[in-house]
Amino acid sequence: MLLTLEIEPDARVALFGSADRHLKALRAAFDVHFSARGGELRLSGEPAAVEQAAAALADMRRMLRTHPGLSAQMVEGAIRTARHHHKAGTSGSGEMMDVATGTGPVQPRTEGQKRYIDAMLRHDLVFCSGPAGTGKTFLAVAFAVSLLRRGAVRRLVLVRPAVEAGEKLGFLPGDVQAKVNPYLRPLLDALHDLMPFEQIRRFMANDVIELAPLAYMRGRTLNEAIVILDEAQNTTPSQMLMFLTRLGSSGKMIVTGDPSQVDLEAGQVSGLRDAGAKLGRMRGVAFVELQKSDIVRHHLVQQIVQAYERPNDRSGSPRRKTAPQADAASAANATSQPPTSHDGQPT
Repeated sequence: MLLTLEIEPDARVALFGSADRHLKALRAAFDVHFSARGGELRLSGEPAAVEQAAAALADMRRMLRTHPGLSAQMVEGAIRTARHHHKAGTSGSGEMMDVATGTGPVQPRTEGQKRYIDAMLRHDLVFCSGPAGTGKTFLAVAFAVSLLRRGAVRRLVLVRPAVEAGEKLGFLPGDVQAKVNPYLRPLLDALHDLMPFEQIRRFMANDVIELAPLAYMRGRTLNEAIVILDEAQNTTPSQMLMFLTRLGSSGKMIVTGDPSQVDLEAGQVSGLRDAGAKLGRMRGVAFVELQKSDIVRHHLVQQIVQAYERPNDRSGSPRRKTAPQADAASAANATSQPPTSHDGQPT
């Protein structure tokens, strides 16, 4: 396995150590070969060993944020941590998501979110469904940005079906990018929370980050990329099949959606539900279902979701009849209707 990491020039000496002693310690610990050129560090070796060495390097880079240099003990600690997480079968959930917003590091805030991050760490294809506000999209983008910064993937592709939420907007003005921008805006919002604007613009100009409507995925093979399909409840089964078969070597896919907000035409089957039925027992594929208890937006969002799930008993929708009321209504109807014959016609 070959993995390329981007290394900041001003951090190179501190990260590699005097006479590359830190890299030599990692090479001895994981039997991984290192090759540094310019602003890149290449790791090659067995896949598990490369992943552990990359995890140790990520831990060392975090240490350098608060320390001027790394001691031999600190490097050994990063090695032990990487080995421990690999042996436990996880990379440490939120600890491995080396990203932050203006309010601090991105960490799972509920048990459901922790399961979601663990699934993304362990599997190459993850489906996550749940109500609005559970962090489905944000955590997927945060995880992708973390992999991109560590060099575990070369590209980030953000995809959405261009389906309107109950409104017909007609033809939108502008070029293709301007037309699809409204549909991809939620993904951009998540990116802006996690990366500086200038870095996003540079990555998009260099095709490191790509935003595209689902229709543009046909015929592509996405190698060494992490691909996120958002609003997947608005895909058809054939669209979902087309998207999933874009997965290339050394790639990952995350599919998110809310089954309660399907905007497809009446009678169309949601590709998200169909995928659950077809792939639910497939090895290597993870399905995570978040609940109302995982909602982390404004406290009113959870109450709103619950209110819309309850039967409506206010004006505008019929109130449920209790048993005595139903009996009384039936009796009234029976006396007011004309008698009928056996064929259902009035006598």
